[in-house]
Amino acid sequence: MSISRTRYDAVNRIFCDAIKDEAVKIPIIIDNRMVQIEQGTFIIEAAKKADIVIPTLCYHEAIKPYGACRLCMVEVVQNRQRRLVTSCNFPVEPGMEIFTDTPGVRKIRKTIVELLLARCPGVSLLQTMARQMGIDRPRLKKRNDKECILCGLCVRFCEESVGVGAIGLSNRGTDREVATPFKVASDVCIGCGSCTYICPTGCIEMLPDEKTPCLRSMKMEGHSCPSCSNNYQCDSCATDQEFLVEMRRVVSEFRNLAEKAPS
Repeated sequence: MSISRTRYDAVNRIFCDAIKDEAVKIPIIIDNRMVQIEQGTFIIEAAKKADIVIPTLCYHEAIKPYGACRLCMVEVVQNRQRRLVTSCNFPVEPGMEIFTDTPGVRKIRKTIVELLLARCPGVSLLQTMARQMGIDRPRLKKRNDKECILCGLCVRFCEESVGVGAIGLSNRGTDREVATPFKVASDVCIGCGSCTYICPTGCIEMLPDEKTPCLRSMKMEGHSCPSCSNNYQCDSCATDQEFLVEMRRVVSEFRNLAEKAPS
């Protein structure tokens, strides 16, 4: 039985659309291991699927990659050219060969951790990373005694996931810092505590508001995070996933109340 041309074209279009919707997997080599990864996947996620951990301080799967800490640097060989890239925002491509643990990469990561330790010597996360990288005594003298490493996680999470934007990065160079606009109490902060939880160094703390005890206010610095049982791998942490679910619930409830409130 013959099929009409119109029907044939319709079926062909459906088939072609189905092929387009399917994730195309490409072969790449990571640390001398051949793996099949979906095209467009960032290197850090591709490495994770190959059971390879790349250290990072500013990456979280719940928000867009930023490439601020540079700790996730890897070496990429493509078209006979070798270069260093940040794995959190660099997508895999066909024929790519990736090296995550070369002497050059390890040297860069050590230098970055030493620079951060000079700024934030008391942060337990950096101290743990330094021990793992074989840093006994940092070569750089302590310049500051801060806890914020300027990873930007709190700022981006507040803007992208919570949808508020109560805090931001201000100033430049050595004066760079996370703050509210004009450094005054934010009138848009909903006190959800997302910035407190996602901060890798624990320098943000939520405290009861003195004027309104039923609400909470944000406090920067002066609060250290205890040692992490999951080696600070937030994206594979059950506690972290529970927090994301709870955070979304709190934000959703807040928005529903705001919509029902009389204008």
